[in-house]
Amino acid sequence: MKKFLKIFAVLVLIVLVYLRLAIYPQLDLISGFSAKSVASGHFIDDRSLETIEQGDNDIPKVDWATNTINDAEKLVTSNVHGLKERKAIYREGLGATLINDDFDVTKPYDVPHRLMPASTEPYLFPYGDTGEVDTSFASIDYVKLNRAVENAFDKKGEKKKRTRSVIVIYKDQIIAEKYAEGFNQKSKILGWSMTKSITATCFGILQKQGKIDIMKPAPIAEWQHDERKNITINDLLHMNSGLEWEEDYGKISDVTKMLFQAEDMSKSQIEKPAQYKPNTHWNYSSGTTNLLSGILRKQFKTHQDYLDFWYRDLLDKIGMHSALVETDMAGNYVGSSYGWANTRDWAKFGLLYLHKGNWNGTQLFDPSWVKYVSTPTNTSNGRYGAQFWLNAGGYFPDVPRDMFYCSGYQGQMVTIFPSHDLVIVRMGLTEEPDFDFNGFLRDVVGAIKK
Repeated sequence: MKKFLKIFAVLVLIVLVYLRLAIYPQLDLISGFSAKSVASGHFIDDRSLETIEQGDNDIPKVDWATNTINDAEKLVTSNVHGLKERKAIYREGLGATLINDDFDVTKPYDVPHRLMPASTEPYLFPYGDTGEVDTSFASIDYVKLNRAVENAFDKKGEKKKRTRSVIVIYKDQIIAEKYAEGFNQKSKILGWSMTKSITATCFGILQKQGKIDIMKPAPIAEWQHDERKNITINDLLHMNSGLEWEEDYGKISDVTKMLFQAEDMSKSQIEKPAQYKPNTHWNYSSGTTNLLSGILRKQFKTHQDYLDFWYRDLLDKIGMHSALVETDMAGNYVGSSYGWANTRDWAKFGLLYLHKGNWNGTQLFDPSWVKYVSTPTNTSNGRYGAQFWLNAGGYFPDVPRDMFYCSGYQGQMVTIFPSHDLVIVRMGLTEEPDFDFNGFLRDVVGAIKK
Protein backbone atom coordinates (compact mmCIF):
# COMPACT_ATOMS: atom_id res chain seq x y z
CA MET A 1 0.00 0.00 0.00
CA LYS A 2 2.80 2.41 0.89
CA LYS A 3 4.50 1.65 -2.41
CA PHE A 4 1.25 2.42 -4.27
CA LEU A 5 0.84 5.73 -2.43
CA LYS A 6 4.40 6.73 -3.28
CA ILE A 7 3.85 5.93 -6.95
CA PHE A 8 0.55 7.82 -6.87
CA ALA A 9 2.21 10.83 -5.23
CA VAL A 10 4.94 10.87 -7.87
CA LEU A 11 2.36 10.73 -10.65
CA VAL A 12 0.40 13.58 -9.09
CA LEU A 13 3.59 15.61 -8.80
CA ILE A 14 4.43 14.94 -12.46
CA VAL A 15 0.95 16.06 -13.50
CA LEU A 16 1.20 19.22 -11.40
CA VAL A 17 4.61 20.07 -12.82
CA TYR A 18 3.29 19.50 -16.36
CA LEU A 19 0.29 21.73 -15.71
CA ARG A 20 2.49 24.42 -14.23
CA LEU A 21 5.04 24.39 -17.05
CA ALA A 22 2.88 23.58 -20.07
CA ILE A 23 -0.64 24.79 -19.33
CA TYR A 24 -0.46 27.60 -16.77
CA PRO A 25 1.49 30.04 -19.02
CA GLN A 26 -1.19 29.54 -21.70
CA LEU A 27 -4.01 30.64 -19.40
CA ASP A 28 -3.13 34.28 -19.96
CA LEU A 29 -3.61 33.81 -23.70
CA ILE A 30 -6.79 31.76 -23.26
CA SER A 31 -8.52 34.32 -21.05
CA GLY A 32 -7.12 37.12 -23.24
CA PHE A 33 -8.54 35.61 -26.44
CA SER A 34 -11.86 34.99 -24.75
CA ALA A 35 -12.22 38.49 -23.27
CA LYS A 36 -11.33 40.15 -26.57
CA SER A 37 -13.62 37.88 -28.58
CA VAL A 38 -16.61 38.38 -26.29
CA ALA A 39 -16.14 42.15 -26.12
CA SER A 40 -15.88 42.49 -29.89
CA GLY A 41 -18.73 40.15 -30.75
CA HIS A 42 -21.06 41.61 -28.14
CA PHE A 43 -20.43 45.33 -28.56
CA ILE A 44 -19.72 45.42 -32.32
CA ASP A 45 -22.32 42.92 -33.55
CA ASP A 46 -24.68 42.78 -30.57
CA ARG A 47 -24.23 39.03 -30.10
CA SER A 48 -25.26 37.40 -26.84
CA LEU A 49 -22.71 35.80 -24.55
CA GLU A 50 -24.26 32.40 -25.27
CA THR A 51 -23.95 32.90 -29.04
CA ILE A 52 -20.29 33.89 -28.74
CA GLU A 53 -19.36 31.08 -26.39
CA GLN A 54 -21.09 28.48 -28.58
CA GLY A 55 -19.69 29.92 -31.82
CA ASP A 56 -16.69 32.25 -31.82
CA ASN A 57 -15.20 30.82 -28.60
CA ASP A 58 -16.01 27.18 -29.29
CA ILE A 59 -12.30 26.46 -29.64
CA PRO A 60 -10.21 23.93 -27.65
CA LYS A 61 -8.89 25.56 -24.45
CA VAL A 62 -10.64 28.88 -25.18
CA ASP A 63 -13.86 27.21 -24.02
CA TRP A 64 -12.27 26.82 -20.59
CA ALA A 65 -12.78 30.52 -19.94
CA THR A 66 -15.54 32.04 -17.84
CA ASN A 67 -16.72 35.38 -19.20
CA THR A 68 -18.63 38.28 -17.66
CA ILE A 69 -20.08 41.20 -19.63
CA ASN A 70 -20.48 44.61 -17.98
CA ASP A 71 -22.74 46.51 -20.37
CA ALA A 72 -22.68 49.70 -18.31
CA GLU A 73 -18.89 50.01 -18.47
CA LYS A 74 -18.61 48.26 -21.86
CA LEU A 75 -16.16 45.85 -20.30
CA VAL A 76 -15.63 42.09 -20.48
CA THR A 77 -13.75 40.12 -17.83
CA SER A 78 -12.55 36.55 -18.44
CA ASN A 79 -10.63 33.99 -16.42
CA VAL A 80 -9.85 30.27 -16.42
CA HIS A 81 -11.16 28.69 -13.24
CA GLY A 82 -10.46 31.93 -11.40
CA LEU A 83 -6.91 32.24 -12.74
CA LYS A 84 -5.29 34.76 -15.10
CA GLU A 85 -8.11 37.28 -15.29
CA ARG A 86 -8.04 39.48 -18.40
CA LYS A 87 -10.16 42.48 -19.42
CA ALA A 88 -11.22 43.95 -22.74
CA ILE A 89 -12.84 47.37 -23.04
CA TYR A 90 -15.04 48.61 -25.89
CA ARG A 91 -14.72 52.20 -27.10
CA GLU A 92 -17.02 53.54 -29.79
CA GLY A 93 -15.09 54.02 -33.03
CA LEU A 94 -12.09 51.98 -31.87
CA GLY A 95 -13.71 48.64 -31.11
CA ALA A 96 -12.66 46.29 -28.33
CA THR A 97 -9.14 46.40 -26.92
CA LEU A 98 -7.54 43.86 -24.63
CA ILE A 99 -6.07 45.89 -21.76
CA ASN A 100 -3.63 45.35 -18.90
CA ASP A 101 -3.63 46.73 -15.36
CA ASP A 102 -1.64 49.80 -16.41
CA PHE A 103 -4.19 50.93 -18.97
CA ASP A 104 -5.99 54.13 -17.96
CA VAL A 105 -9.64 53.67 -18.96
CA THR A 106 -10.41 57.30 -18.03
CA LYS A 107 -7.84 58.84 -20.37
CA PRO A 108 -9.35 60.77 -23.33
CA TYR A 109 -8.76 59.22 -26.75
CA ASP A 110 -9.11 60.12 -30.41
CA VAL A 111 -11.73 58.40 -32.55
CA PRO A 112 -11.87 58.31 -36.36
CA HIS A 113 -14.16 60.72 -38.14
CA ARG A 114 -16.50 58.75 -40.39
CA LEU A 115 -17.89 59.80 -43.77
CA MET A 116 -21.41 58.44 -43.65
CA PRO A 117 -23.91 58.92 -46.51
CA ALA A 118 -25.15 62.52 -46.67
CA SER A 119 -28.44 61.43 -48.18
CA THR A 120 -31.05 59.05 -46.82
CA GLU A 121 -31.94 58.05 -50.36
CA PRO A 122 -31.26 54.32 -50.78
CA TYR A 123 -28.69 53.45 -53.43
CA LEU A 124 -28.37 50.05 -55.04
CA PHE A 125 -25.45 47.76 -54.31
CA PRO A 126 -22.51 48.15 -54.74
CA TYR A 127 -22.73 51.93 -54.40
CA GLY A 128 -25.30 51.53 -51.67
CA ASP A 129 -26.68 48.79 -49.45
CA THR A 130 -30.03 48.00 -51.05
CA GLY A 131 -30.77 45.52 -53.81
CA GLU A 132 -32.04 41.97 -54.13
CA VAL A 133 -30.52 38.93 -55.81
CA ASP A 134 -30.41 39.32 -59.60
CA THR A 135 -31.74 36.28 -61.46
CA SER A 136 -31.77 37.71 -64.99
CA PHE A 137 -28.36 36.69 -66.37
CA ALA A 138 -28.71 34.22 -69.22
CA SER A 139 -25.09 33.18 -68.71
CA ILE A 140 -25.76 31.90 -65.18
CA ASP A 141 -26.97 28.41 -64.37
CA TYR A 142 -28.91 29.46 -61.27
CA VAL A 143 -29.85 25.92 -60.30
CA LYS A 144 -26.19 24.92 -60.19
CA LEU A 145 -25.22 28.20 -58.50
CA ASN A 146 -27.82 27.92 -55.76
CA ARG A 147 -26.90 24.30 -55.16
CA ALA A 148 -23.25 25.27 -54.70
CA VAL A 149 -24.17 28.02 -52.24
CA GLU A 150 -26.59 25.77 -50.36
CA ASN A 151 -23.90 23.09 -50.06
CA ALA A 152 -21.60 25.61 -48.36
CA PHE A 153 -23.87 25.53 -45.31
CA ASP A 154 -24.53 22.82 -42.75
CA LYS A 155 -27.78 20.92 -42.98
CA LYS A 156 -30.02 21.17 -39.94
CA GLY A 157 -28.43 19.51 -36.93
CA GLU A 158 -24.91 19.50 -38.43
CA LYS A 159 -21.93 21.48 -37.14
CA LYS A 160 -19.05 20.91 -39.51
CA LYS A 161 -18.93 23.47 -42.34
CA ARG A 162 -20.12 26.27 -40.01
CA THR A 163 -20.52 28.83 -42.79
CA ARG A 164 -22.11 32.06 -41.61
CA SER A 165 -22.58 33.84 -44.92
CA VAL A 166 -21.95 33.59 -48.65
CA ILE A 167 -22.40 36.24 -51.31
CA VAL A 168 -21.61 35.99 -55.03
CA ILE A 169 -21.19 39.14 -57.14
CA TYR A 170 -21.16 38.92 -60.95
CA LYS A 171 -20.80 42.03 -63.09
CA ASP A 172 -21.49 44.14 -59.99
CA GLN A 173 -24.79 42.35 -59.34
CA ILE A 174 -25.61 40.06 -56.43
CA ILE A 175 -26.47 36.71 -58.00
CA ALA A 176 -26.53 34.66 -54.77
CA GLU A 177 -26.66 35.49 -51.07
CA LYS A 178 -27.30 33.29 -48.05
CA TYR A 179 -26.90 33.54 -44.28
CA ALA A 180 -26.85 30.99 -41.49
CA GLU A 181 -29.46 31.16 -38.76
CA GLY A 182 -28.75 34.14 -36.50
CA PHE A 183 -26.93 36.13 -39.18
CA ASN A 184 -28.18 38.55 -41.84
CA GLN A 185 -27.10 41.32 -44.20
CA LYS A 186 -26.33 43.65 -41.30
CA SER A 187 -24.28 41.18 -39.25
CA LYS A 188 -20.71 42.38 -38.79
CA ILE A 189 -18.20 39.56 -39.02
CA LEU A 190 -14.52 39.57 -38.08
CA GLY A 191 -12.29 39.10 -41.11
CA TRP A 192 -9.19 38.21 -39.07
CA SER A 193 -6.23 38.26 -41.51
CA MET A 194 -8.33 39.63 -44.35
CA THR A 195 -7.53 42.88 -42.55
CA LYS A 196 -3.98 42.55 -43.90
CA SER A 197 -5.29 43.28 -47.39
CA ILE A 198 -6.93 46.46 -46.09
CA THR A 199 -3.62 47.53 -44.57
CA ALA A 200 -1.81 46.95 -47.87
CA THR A 201 -4.45 48.95 -49.73
CA CYS A 202 -3.69 51.95 -47.53
CA PHE A 203 -0.14 51.86 -48.91
CA GLY A 204 -1.46 51.67 -52.46
CA ILE A 205 -3.60 54.75 -51.84
CA LEU A 206 -0.75 56.70 -50.28
CA GLN A 207 1.51 55.78 -53.19
CA LYS A 208 -1.14 56.96 -55.67
CA GLN A 209 -1.28 60.23 -53.72
CA GLY A 210 2.51 60.58 -53.99
CA LYS A 211 2.97 60.47 -50.23
CA ILE A 212 5.07 57.33 -49.91
CA ASP A 213 7.58 55.26 -51.88
CA ILE A 214 7.28 51.61 -50.95
CA MET A 215 10.62 50.80 -52.58
CA LYS A 216 12.51 52.85 -50.02
CA PRO A 217 13.93 51.37 -46.79
CA ALA A 218 11.43 51.04 -43.96
CA PRO A 219 11.64 54.08 -41.65
CA ILE A 220 12.61 52.14 -38.52
CA ALA A 221 15.20 53.87 -36.33
CA GLU A 222 16.12 50.63 -34.51
CA TRP A 223 17.33 49.08 -37.79
CA GLN A 224 19.67 51.79 -38.98
CA HIS A 225 22.86 50.33 -37.46
CA ASP A 226 22.64 46.73 -38.62
CA GLU A 227 21.73 44.68 -41.70
CA ARG A 228 18.02 45.37 -41.20
CA LYS A 229 18.49 48.88 -42.56
CA ASN A 230 18.21 47.39 -46.07
CA ILE A 231 14.65 46.09 -45.54
CA THR A 232 12.20 48.05 -47.68
CA ILE A 233 8.48 48.62 -47.25
CA ASN A 234 8.12 46.49 -50.38
CA ASP A 235 9.86 43.61 -48.57
CA LEU A 236 7.49 43.97 -45.64
CA LEU A 237 4.41 44.03 -47.86
CA HIS A 238 5.60 40.79 -49.47
CA MET A 239 6.39 39.09 -46.14
CA ASN A 240 9.95 38.45 -47.23
CA SER A 241 11.91 40.82 -45.01
CA GLY A 242 14.02 37.94 -43.67
CA LEU A 243 13.11 38.81 -40.08
CA GLU A 244 12.58 36.14 -37.46
CA TRP A 245 8.93 35.45 -36.63
CA GLU A 246 6.87 32.49 -35.42
CA GLU A 247 3.22 32.45 -36.51
CA ASP A 248 1.77 29.59 -34.45
CA TYR A 249 -1.63 30.01 -32.82
CA GLY A 250 -1.54 26.66 -31.03
CA LYS A 251 1.01 27.71 -28.43
CA ILE A 252 2.79 30.67 -26.88
CA SER A 253 4.52 32.17 -29.91
CA ASP A 254 5.40 35.55 -31.38
CA VAL A 255 1.93 36.05 -32.81
CA THR A 256 -0.04 35.02 -29.71
CA LYS A 257 2.14 37.14 -27.44
CA MET A 258 1.61 40.10 -29.77
CA LEU A 259 -2.17 39.79 -30.09
CA PHE A 260 -2.90 38.95 -26.46
CA GLN A 261 -0.15 40.61 -24.43
CA ALA A 262 1.51 43.49 -26.32
CA GLU A 263 0.58 47.10 -25.59
CA ASP A 264 2.00 48.34 -28.90
CA MET A 265 1.65 45.65 -31.57
CA SER A 266 3.57 47.68 -34.15
CA LYS A 267 6.78 47.02 -32.20
CA SER A 268 6.61 43.21 -32.00
CA GLN A 269 8.31 42.62 -35.36
CA ILE A 270 10.74 45.54 -34.98
CA GLU A 271 12.47 43.76 -32.14
CA LYS A 272 13.20 40.60 -34.15
CA PRO A 273 16.64 39.93 -35.65
CA ALA A 274 17.31 39.21 -39.32
CA GLN A 275 17.58 35.53 -40.22
CA TYR A 276 17.88 35.94 -43.98
CA LYS A 277 18.63 38.62 -46.52
CA PRO A 278 15.55 40.50 -47.76
CA ASN A 279 13.65 38.95 -50.67
CA THR A 280 15.19 35.51 -50.18
CA HIS A 281 12.85 33.85 -47.70
CA TRP A 282 9.06 34.17 -47.49
CA ASN A 283 7.64 33.89 -43.98
CA TYR A 284 4.04 34.72 -43.10
CA SER A 285 4.01 37.21 -40.24
CA SER A 286 1.16 39.11 -38.60
CA GLY A 287 3.84 41.07 -36.78
CA THR A 288 5.02 42.42 -40.12
CA THR A 289 1.55 43.73 -40.96
CA ASN A 290 1.22 45.48 -37.62
CA LEU A 291 4.64 46.99 -38.20
CA LEU A 292 3.25 48.28 -41.51
CA SER A 293 0.34 49.81 -39.61
CA GLY A 294 2.88 51.58 -37.42
CA ILE A 295 4.73 52.83 -40.51
CA LEU A 296 1.44 54.19 -41.86
CA ARG A 297 0.96 56.07 -38.62
CA LYS A 298 4.32 57.80 -39.12
CA GLN A 299 3.14 59.21 -42.45
CA PHE A 300 0.70 61.58 -40.75
CA LYS A 301 1.30 64.63 -38.61
CA THR A 302 -1.23 63.65 -35.99
CA HIS A 303 -2.78 60.52 -34.58
CA GLN A 304 -6.18 61.86 -35.63
CA ASP A 305 -5.05 62.06 -39.27
CA TYR A 306 -3.89 58.43 -39.11
CA LEU A 307 -7.20 57.28 -37.64
CA ASP A 308 -9.23 59.21 -40.21
CA PHE A 309 -7.23 58.11 -43.27
CA TRP A 310 -8.31 54.44 -43.21
CA TYR A 311 -11.98 55.43 -43.38
CA ARG A 312 -11.87 58.71 -45.32
CA ASP A 313 -9.66 57.45 -48.14
CA LEU A 314 -10.71 53.79 -48.25
CA LEU A 315 -13.46 52.17 -46.18
CA ASP A 316 -16.07 54.92 -46.19
CA LYS A 317 -14.95 55.96 -49.67
CA ILE A 318 -16.26 52.68 -51.07
CA GLY A 319 -19.32 52.54 -48.85
CA MET A 320 -17.98 50.04 -46.30
CA HIS A 321 -19.86 51.94 -43.63
CA SER A 322 -20.28 48.87 -41.43
CA ALA A 323 -16.49 48.40 -41.33
CA LEU A 324 -14.50 48.84 -38.14
CA VAL A 325 -10.78 48.24 -37.63
CA GLU A 326 -9.93 47.84 -33.96
CA THR A 327 -6.93 49.39 -32.22
CA ASP A 328 -4.37 48.22 -29.68
CA MET A 329 -3.62 49.94 -26.37
CA ALA A 330 -1.17 52.31 -28.10
CA GLY A 331 -3.79 53.49 -30.60
CA ASN A 332 -2.50 51.58 -33.65
CA TYR A 333 -4.95 49.87 -35.95
CA VAL A 334 -4.42 46.12 -35.59
CA GLY A 335 -3.91 45.82 -39.32
CA SER A 336 -3.06 42.13 -39.13
CA SER A 337 -6.27 40.81 -37.68
CA TYR A 338 -9.06 43.00 -36.33
CA GLY A 339 -11.16 44.27 -39.25
CA TRP A 340 -14.95 43.87 -39.06
CA ALA A 341 -17.65 44.42 -41.70
CA ASN A 342 -20.89 42.92 -42.91
CA THR A 343 -20.75 40.49 -45.82
CA ARG A 344 -21.91 42.94 -48.48
CA ASP A 345 -19.24 45.41 -47.40
CA TRP A 346 -16.53 42.75 -47.56
CA ALA A 347 -17.73 42.12 -51.11
CA LYS A 348 -17.33 45.83 -51.93
CA PHE A 349 -13.66 45.53 -51.00
CA GLY A 350 -13.30 42.67 -53.49
CA LEU A 351 -15.05 44.73 -56.16
CA LEU A 352 -12.62 47.60 -55.60
CA TYR A 353 -9.83 45.26 -56.71
CA LEU A 354 -11.90 43.73 -59.50
CA HIS A 355 -12.25 47.29 -60.86
CA LYS A 356 -8.53 47.96 -60.43
CA GLY A 357 -8.94 50.62 -57.79
CA ASN A 358 -11.72 52.56 -59.50
CA TRP A 359 -14.80 53.16 -57.39
CA ASN A 360 -17.74 54.75 -59.16
CA GLY A 361 -15.42 56.93 -61.25
CA THR A 362 -12.86 57.73 -58.55
CA GLN A 363 -9.43 56.09 -58.80
CA LEU A 364 -8.32 55.24 -55.24
CA PHE A 365 -5.08 53.53 -56.23
CA ASP A 366 -3.24 53.06 -59.49
CA PRO A 367 -4.43 50.10 -61.62
CA SER A 368 -0.86 48.74 -61.53
CA TRP A 369 -1.32 48.19 -57.78
CA VAL A 370 -3.60 45.23 -58.53
CA LYS A 371 -0.84 43.56 -60.50
CA TYR A 372 1.58 44.39 -57.72
CA VAL A 373 -0.43 42.69 -54.95
CA SER A 374 -1.34 39.70 -57.16
CA THR A 375 2.17 38.92 -58.43
CA PRO A 376 3.76 36.01 -56.52
CA THR A 377 6.28 36.82 -53.84
CA ASN A 378 9.72 35.33 -54.30
CA THR A 379 9.93 31.84 -52.66
CA SER A 380 6.18 31.66 -51.88
CA ASN A 381 5.54 29.04 -54.62
CA GLY A 382 2.82 31.17 -56.15
CA ARG A 383 0.83 31.31 -52.90
CA TYR A 384 1.34 34.91 -51.82
CA GLY A 385 1.57 38.40 -53.27
CA ALA A 386 1.59 41.62 -51.26
CA GLN A 387 -0.74 40.96 -48.32
CA PHE A 388 -3.02 38.96 -50.64
CA TRP A 389 -3.11 35.22 -51.21
CA LEU A 390 -2.91 33.83 -54.75
CA ASN A 391 -3.90 30.78 -56.75
CA ALA A 392 -1.11 31.33 -59.26
CA GLY A 393 0.57 28.09 -58.19
CA GLY A 394 -2.67 26.09 -58.38
CA TYR A 395 -3.21 25.66 -54.63
CA PHE A 396 -6.90 25.24 -55.49
CA PRO A 397 -6.48 22.89 -58.48
CA ASP A 398 -9.99 23.28 -59.90
CA VAL A 399 -10.17 27.07 -59.57
CA PRO A 400 -8.93 29.65 -62.13
CA ARG A 401 -5.26 30.53 -61.61
CA ASP A 402 -5.90 34.26 -61.83
CA MET A 403 -7.90 34.23 -58.61
CA PHE A 404 -6.38 36.24 -55.76
CA TYR A 405 -7.97 36.67 -52.40
CA CYS A 406 -8.09 37.97 -48.85
CA SER A 407 -7.96 35.16 -46.31
CA GLY A 408 -8.56 35.02 -42.57
CA TYR A 409 -8.52 32.58 -39.67
CA GLN A 410 -11.37 30.05 -39.63
CA GLY A 411 -12.01 30.37 -43.33
CA GLN A 412 -12.89 34.01 -43.99
CA MET A 413 -12.40 34.67 -47.69
CA VAL A 414 -12.95 37.41 -50.27
CA THR A 415 -12.01 35.99 -53.67
CA ILE A 416 -11.50 38.03 -56.83
CA PHE A 417 -11.71 36.46 -60.32
CA PRO A 418 -10.66 39.03 -62.95
CA SER A 419 -11.27 36.57 -65.82
CA HIS A 420 -14.87 35.99 -64.73
CA ASP A 421 -15.86 39.49 -63.49
CA LEU A 422 -16.64 37.74 -60.23
CA VAL A 423 -16.27 38.21 -56.46
CA ILE A 424 -17.17 35.48 -53.97
CA VAL A 425 -17.24 35.99 -50.20
CA ARG A 426 -17.49 33.23 -47.62
CA MET A 427 -17.48 33.91 -43.86
CA GLY A 428 -17.52 31.18 -41.24
CA LEU A 429 -15.77 29.24 -38.50
CA THR A 430 -14.01 26.41 -40.37
CA GLU A 431 -11.10 25.91 -42.72
CA GLU A 432 -9.84 22.95 -44.74
CA PRO A 433 -10.60 20.05 -44.51
CA ASP A 434 -13.92 20.71 -42.76
CA PHE A 435 -14.82 23.19 -45.47
CA ASP A 436 -13.94 22.29 -49.06
CA PHE A 437 -12.92 25.65 -50.56
CA ASN A 438 -11.70 24.12 -53.78
CA GLY A 439 -15.02 22.38 -54.37
CA PHE A 440 -17.11 25.38 -53.32
CA LEU A 441 -15.28 27.86 -55.54
CA ARG A 442 -15.13 25.38 -58.41
CA ASP A 443 -18.89 24.85 -58.31
CA VAL A 444 -19.74 28.55 -58.09
CA VAL A 445 -17.42 29.46 -60.96
CA GLY A 446 -18.72 26.49 -62.91
CA ALA A 447 -22.24 27.91 -62.78
CA ILE A 448 -21.12 30.82 -64.96
CA LYS A 449 -21.10 30.10 -68.69
CA LYS A 450 -18.24 31.94 -70.39
